[in-house]
Amino acid sequence: MSDDNPIGGLPPASGALALDTYDMSMRFGSFTALDRVSLKVAPGTVHALLGENGAGKSTLVKCVAGFQRPSAGSILIDGREQSIPNPVVARGLGIGMVYQHFTLAPGMTVAENLLLAGGKAPALIDWKRQRAELAAFLETTPFRLDLDARPQALAAGEKQKLELLKQLYLKPRLLILDEPTSVLTPQEADEVLGHVRQFARSGLCTVLIITHKFREVMTYADDVTVLRRGRAVHHCHVADTSPALLAQAMVGASDTTAEPRATPAAPMAAAGVAPGAVALDVKGLDVMGDRGTLAVRGLSLKVAAGEILGVAGVSGNGQRELVEALVGQRPRAAGQVHVQGQPYAARREENHRLQVRSLPEEPLRNACVGELSVAQNMALRDFDRAPLCVGGLLRFGRWRNRAREWIAAYGIKTQGEDAPIRSLSGGNVQRAVLARELHGQIHVLIAANPVFGLDFAAVADIHGRLRGVREAGGAVLLISEDLDELLELADRIVVMSEGRAVFETPAAQAERHVLGAHMGGGHH
Repeated sequence: MSDDNPIGGLPPASGALALDTYDMSMRFGSFTALDRVSLKVAPGTVHALLGENGAGKSTLVKCVAGFQRPSAGSILIDGREQSIPNPVVARGLGIGMVYQHFTLAPGMTVAENLLLAGGKAPALIDWKRQRAELAAFLETTPFRLDLDARPQALAAGEKQKLELLKQLYLKPRLLILDEPTSVLTPQEADEVLGHVRQFARSGLCTVLIITHKFREVMTYADDVTVLRRGRAVHHCHVADTSPALLAQAMVGASDTTAEPRATPAAPMAAAGVAPGAVALDVKGLDVMGDRGTLAVRGLSLKVAAGEILGVAGVSGNGQRELVEALVGQRPRAAGQVHVQGQPYAARREENHRLQVRSLPEEPLRNACVGELSVAQNMALRDFDRAPLCVGGLLRFGRWRNRAREWIAAYGIKTQGEDAPIRSLSGGNVQRAVLARELHGQIHVLIAANPVFGLDFAAVADIHGRLRGVREAGGAVLLISEDLDELLELADRIVVMSEGRAVFETPAAQAERHVLGAHMGGGHH
């Protein structure tokens, strides 16, 4: 054995394991989630799984972790075929998984959650000895967590670290991470992934990580497999690839070359509005959250005509409540909002008069009526106005004709304009909402995570349209948890932390680590 493979001499039941899947398929009724996927994960490596939402990444790891049984094919651990009917068997084989969704016991302390993770807590716990053991264990990790804190007092990033610590404490031989950094700041992400990579390099563990961030793959993974529509379409060493090649593999060569579709001509800055004039002015806004405490505190921001203002922050720092208060889904506790100098309470009539539009997160839930047809959803803004309504009569033929035009212009994949909108995929629902919201003149557009979970073609398309609104003199408030998206699109970036605007910078001068420090609530 070579020196750099420290696991050669260890007994088979400890140290990093080798994982292979052979022709693994998973069918749910007529839907094939995994189609004969063969994957090789070498021991002691960090192996990344990349792919768009719905490509089969989560299904694959759930089969390995015993949460789902594949319909066909096999799983090999250290070269031996294994049946993994449930998570208990997986745990016995040394497989641990950290989820995107938290599985912490809220009423228990960090120490109790760590002990519980083993599932072998004795009836009588010698707390003094256990605490000393846990403290010693924490010393071996880069994370500092208060052993007496309870999860409800922890920020999302700290909860994610605790989920990871729970698994590390059990000394897994294969650690599966499902988008572990979605709630972390860039610094925390580097800390967590750096530690995981060290853990793998030490030969103690093999790591399989699902991510959608190229930067994480390029920096921390040894090998990468790209899944597309349930198939493994690309395997390579990270050293031999680039983000452009990976992107191409994810969407298929044909999709990346598609030119952005011609957009319906955008109007120029509305008459009488000088570029640079303040279009949206938020002053001292307070908004209550669902827990009865302030989710947005004293927030002030201005967006000029012809500008994209980006709002950055880790999920759960008041962004959702801010958007809901601005678009009229949540009451405002204090403060004022003006559009073009006029008070704005987000009523339908004001939206028309002041030309305010919005692209909310989860458009199917927040911007559509699922049972209604595509054409009806596209008419929600102006069904009662000419030309869709003349002399009090609703002209359904005009709704449908316009819907057909928009379906073509926005490349919306649907069975037709009469199909219920909930039958469309996420990207196509978002395009349908875009068609409606971007129609006509726009002074202010409020967009929240507008490309969350969409494929590359849809992302490029939607980003192009947001830029189009800016070029036409509209003001865009873009709230996004994806720093790369903000750095690419915004003119200025404001960071939100714990409901406050804590930092502002022109995007051209923005530095990722500085933004990350403010997102994490640390001021350097």
